[in-house]
Amino acid sequence: MPFRDAAPVGAPCWADLFTSDPDATIAFYCELFGWTAQAPNEEFGGYINFNKDGVRIAGAMKNDGSGNPDVWSIYLVTSDAQATADAAVANGGQVYVPPMPVGDLGTMLLLADAGGAAIGAWQPGEHKGFGIVNEPGAPDWFELHTRDYDASLDFYRAVFGWDTNVVADEPDFRYTTLGKDEAALAGVMDATAFLPEGVPAHWSVYFATKDVDGSIAKVVELGGSVVMPAEDTPYGRLATVADPTGAIFKLRG
Repeated sequence: MPFRDAAPVGAPCWADLFTSDPDATIAFYCELFGWTAQAPNEEFGGYINFNKDGVRIAGAMKNDGSGNPDVWSIYLVTSDAQATADAAVANGGQVYVPPMPVGDLGTMLLLADAGGAAIGAWQPGEHKGFGIVNEPGAPDWFELHTRDYDASLDFYRAVFGWDTNVVADEPDFRYTTLGKDEAALAGVMDATAFLPEGVPAHWSVYFATKDVDGSIAKVVELGGSVVMPAEDTPYGRLATVADPTGAIFKLRG
């Protein structure tokens, strides 16, 4: 099992869910992925940590009712949260939530990148992020769909120090990764041609599964829904689904 102690600077290190129904969320993901949920931490606003095989794997917090949808958020490692916030503004982004210490665990902030996609940053303290990757039930890939492809790539290079690798640069498929080949850690897709009007640029998290179709059936059985049916691709069998409150995530097998 690919345990890891920490993610490199600039790489995805955590994913958490803004949910309007924490109890339903716990039941759904624990049944779907075999996670266990720790009791909500009232010191940190009722934050819920999920574990897999005793290792932190993801988090969740209650939607505050401010009108934001239930959504999965991605966090990239930073060694200096304030410097990252300053760099984001200097490179066409915005700061939604300024650097905020979370006890001894670390410091978080929430940004908008140059294309308007929300992205979190995490300066690790005791909490280094998810400790298992690329295993069934664990985070497997992270992907940005953006209409501002070039500006977004410039943003992540400047703000998070990304070393990027062009995978494809055709008119109908432009894709770049953080890192190269088997060492790649995240991807950016030019989604200009297919993002529906009104759908903003956004990051997605993929979770690995041994059986995509079986997982889809389980999602539906547990009250979720299918957003995009499974299809075979050069990158595995992929599907997009939503949990019972409508938060979207992806499956890869």
